[in-house]
Amino acid sequence: MTLWARFERGGGAEGFGTLTDDGARIDVHTGDMFAAPAAAGEVLEAESVRLLAPVRPRVFAGLWNNFHEAAKKQNLAAPQNPLYFLKSPHCVSDPGAVIHQPHAGAGRIFFEGELAVVIGRKVRHADEARAQASIFGYTAVNDVTAFELLSADTGFAQWARAKSCDTFGPLGPAIATNLDLSTARVRTLVNGRERQNYALADMIFPPAQIVAFLSREMTLYPGDVIACGTSLGALPMRAGQSVEIMIDGLPALRNIYEAAGEEA
Repeated sequence: MTLWARFERGGGAEGFGTLTDDGARIDVHTGDMFAAPAAAGEVLEAESVRLLAPVRPRVFAGLWNNFHEAAKKQNLAAPQNPLYFLKSPHCVSDPGAVIHQPHAGAGRIFFEGELAVVIGRKVRHADEARAQASIFGYTAVNDVTAFELLSADTGFAQWARAKSCDTFGPLGPAIATNLDLSTARVRTLVNGRERQNYALADMIFPPAQIVAFLSREMTLYPGDVIACGTSLGALPMRAGQSVEIMIDGLPALRNIYEAAGEEA
């Protein structure tokens, strides 16, 4: 398994490379992360740079009702096909960045710890085998949601509005090129207290099925992201809380939440 990450050096220059397993160093690469990247022969201490979201997607999709345990608890029928929404790519934010409530009227802002699929090659009208081959790897995402905005108009569910506010898509800190989804778990810690702990094996639609389904309706490109949905335990955040998404095989994704008006 390889861990790919993007970073920013002093002065604003961006780069990418592979993280050591302990996350302490970055082996810098050149070229295209998704197309034969080459080692540059330079190794950086991770603490000397700022880690960025590992991709900047054109398409950022997310799944709803994709875990058996959550569906059963919420009295929801398992869907016949993946139920997806789109988040604005502009909501993507970096590991360590602040999650902002956009304004006080947005109401409660929920965390949702999730696994995200990162596409590695252009894919359209794929069967499951080609869809699987198009997956570059997996990363962690906090699919932040303004819960009250979702249902603010009783005649129209506002998924894009509730999911797409600035900073509502923390990603990273790295992409793992291979994860054992049969054993890996997602854990979400709030100020160190575990709030979510669920098995990725409980997915109703695994990544290859999700990618194949979406590719029937839209072309997916390298760097595009699909959040696989969350399970039980998603809750509203309070100002100043630290939210940490931990997935077996990946470095932890940590962000702080601030309510409107508390930070510029």
